[in-house]
Amino acid sequence: MGYTPARRDVLQAATVAGVAGLAGCGSVTGDDNTDAEASDDEQNDDGDEAAYKSADELSPPDSVEEWLADANGYRGERTRTGIDGRAEIQVGNEYDDGLGFAPVVVEVPPMTNVRWNWTGHGGAHNVVALDGTFDSGRSNAQSGTSYHYVFEEPGTYPFVSESGRSDGMKGAVVVKEPPSTGYEAVDEWVVHSDNFDGTVADRTDSDAASVTVGAPGNGDRFAFAPPVLAVSPDTTVRWEWADPSGPANVVFEDVDVSSGDPTFERETAFEHTFHEPGTYRYASLPHKSIGMRGAVVVE
Repeated sequence: MGYTPARRDVLQAATVAGVAGLAGCGSVTGDDNTDAEASDDEQNDDGDEAAYKSADELSPPDSVEEWLADANGYRGERTRTGIDGRAEIQVGNEYDDGLGFAPVVVEVPPMTNVRWNWTGHGGAHNVVALDGTFDSGRSNAQSGTSYHYVFEEPGTYPFVSESGRSDGMKGAVVVKEPPSTGYEAVDEWVVHSDNFDGTVADRTDSDAASVTVGAPGNGDRFAFAPPVLAVSPDTTVRWEWADPSGPANVVFEDVDVSSGDPTFERETAFEHTFHEPGTYRYASLPHKSIGMRGAVVVE
């Protein structure tokens, strides 16, 4: 279905009327609980007509990867988030190649409430799904504005800021069930690492196993590979530093085991022998928040 000024006004009125918070709906608010349209009338009168025209031309791409090829800030990765039912995307993030969304691509479970937050950088922006699923309304430049939408159905949802479409301000939301190993504590821990696909590397038939520190993932070389390892009791696991993008270490959550201070020196190694069955979670502390996490299952 095409986008028109009349349709946009109806959508805006609906969100102001109080449909926010229901599954499959969105809302736009400023930091003073005013909607984005009010500030846009003051700041972007000349841009509205152009935005509407570009909106009429929006259509889903044949290939999402092709669509994102010129998206500012996109390096081929996606951020897996929303495990707690919420996810956030910044609108107007400053990258070396221009303004964009941060993260550019998020992967979330169904029923996740995704919220876009305006930074105030780069003039007026909005958020519009190419297939018409969601639409934040008129372009707005006010820092503190936000818009949210609850994604009920699995699928891939490319979106754009209409005013910045030709300049690479594009993104996508991927809605799918998160990968699972069958170990709940492990899944909740490593799901944030984008190189985790639910696979458990089985080394239970060996008395030694190795893990790479600084494998590709999480935006650069900020991952452990394999992220999940299964070993037998009395197995020695060796972590070997390859080429991490920043100083990394190995620090366990539930036991007092650590490789020490972070380092990025190649050929650094750390070993630990696991005697007791159990689930052991660890992370590189400098990069824990971006998903550089791993787990060893001893069984």
